[in-house]
Amino acid sequence: MRHLIVYIRRGCHLCSDMTQALEHLRHELEFTYSTIDIDPDPELVSRYGSRVPVLAEQDIEICYYFLEEDRLRAHCSQADTPRHE
Repeated sequence: MRHLIVYIRRGCHLCSDMTQALEHLRHELEFTYSTIDIDPDPELVSRYGSRVPVLAEQDIEICYYFLEEDRLRAHCSQADTPRHE
């Protein structure tokens, strides 16, 4: 099953919106996800700054700010994308 990461900041309403949207799709598209708060990690703050939330699978960024359902569906349909079993 795919495991996606949502890079977030505490108190970010866009981050909450994205995770709520992911909840509605996770069973249908067969993925799990977790969130990572970027603020405690200077490297993540440098990488993402205010460009959160960012939805990614490993090093592949799928979308940011808003959940782009079409991009997520296309990503999940790719057979060669790395998966965690």
